[in-house]
Amino acid sequence: YIDAMLHYKYNLLHLHLTDDEGWRNEIKGLPRLTEVGAWNVKKVGEFGNFIPPTADEPRTYGGFYTQDDIKELVQYAKERFVDILPEIDVPGHSLAAIASYPELSCTPGAENYRVRSGEKIMDWSRGAPPIALIDNTLCPANEKVYTFLDTVITQVAALFPFEYIHMGGDEAPINFWEKNESIKALMRKEGLKNMHEVQGYFEKRVQNIVEAKGKKFMAWDEVLNGNLNPSAAIMSWRGMQYGIQAAKKKHEVVMSPTAYAYLDYMQADPITEPRVYASLRLSKSYEFDPIPAGVDPKYIKGGQANLWTEQIYNIRQAEYMTWPRGFAIAESLWSLPEKKNWTNFFGRVEKHFNRLDVAETKYAPSVYDPIFSVSRSADKQLIVELTTEVQGLDIYYSFDNSFPDRFYPRYTEKLVPPKDATTLKVITYKGKSPVGRMMVMPIEELNKRARK
Repeated sequence: YIDAMLHYKYNLLHLHLTDDEGWRNEIKGLPRLTEVGAWNVKKVGEFGNFIPPTADEPRTYGGFYTQDDIKELVQYAKERFVDILPEIDVPGHSLAAIASYPELSCTPGAENYRVRSGEKIMDWSRGAPPIALIDNTLCPANEKVYTFLDTVITQVAALFPFEYIHMGGDEAPINFWEKNESIKALMRKEGLKNMHEVQGYFEKRVQNIVEAKGKKFMAWDEVLNGNLNPSAAIMSWRGMQYGIQAAKKKHEVVMSPTAYAYLDYMQADPITEPRVYASLRLSKSYEFDPIPAGVDPKYIKGGQANLWTEQIYNIRQAEYMTWPRGFAIAESLWSLPEKKNWTNFFGRVEKHFNRLDVAETKYAPSVYDPIFSVSRSADKQLIVELTTEVQGLDIYYSFDNSFPDRFYPRYTEKLVPPKDATTLKVITYKGKSPVGRMMVMPIEELNKRARK
């Protein structure tokens, strides 16, 4: 992955080393982090909805980097002018740590927790912060947590020469904290008014630990709620607005907004892509401008594309999710906005598709896939409109269940499916050559979208 980054001027790898699904780096003196925390049950299907593992299913899927591994990786990257930013994500996203050392939790019963294997552990129906079904947070009111983090941060600081350590801070649920007596006692003692201030108390103590090791503290934008010292650097993921807010408070900012830079999002229609909670097409990534209007550019350290990999099981899929959207992010970060041109850019992307073919690097052809839009006519007929991200493509279609090619009807105007049709199949061509994938769209799916 580092080798691939080099080709497109990526000079920093943000390595997210801990989460609910695994603890990935060896910490001397805390062996259970990797004996227990690095392993879960291998599942195949739709992540987030897996059946919870039974007690007898083997926890053999996962792994971790030894400290020697990390030294080798850091050296390999350095020789290629790439820095590595380590992340230890706390206080949320900490189930692997809690499964290893339950005393780091505030919640009774934590000794029964296990590293997540893809089962549902959060209820997002009300938005953020989520409602936790189990408590995946370190306890801000527990002094053992800060001793634990001091040990972890001391070793991480020694392993990674980069000047920053990222300490997470995102998506920490509060519903277990709200009913916890030790948290209530902490609030009385420290004069904390709400759960934002509880997390702010935690973040300030963590920032002090990081800075005591000679490093700079960085975290996701939720930590802005805690009124951190301006020396804290902010990575803005929930949108540009939090980065703007942080820069105006004189924090250093890395822009990494979901709207442009989340490479784990689907790249085309969900009928062809591994299903994730949102979509991000190549043309949208190309609109990324990390320096918004009205912000002093000196506070914008740069931008970042995020590839979250809990649903990505091998390097081939990591390549597929990264390219070509990684091209768009790189060009957006290294180019003045007025120099950017989508048509020119995509012409070069196609040349790089040829290079990736020769290199046998996997990439997504999703940009060639048509975009489906649905509506209803006045008499309730289903109407289907097909568009493409790039110019010069022809779309051919069928409703008779056969596979269309360029001798089939060419799309020229909105379609009304025949009343007995069950499937719309479409494929895009450039001249005489197919470039898009054969897309099989159930009419029932189009009807569902029209109802929404």
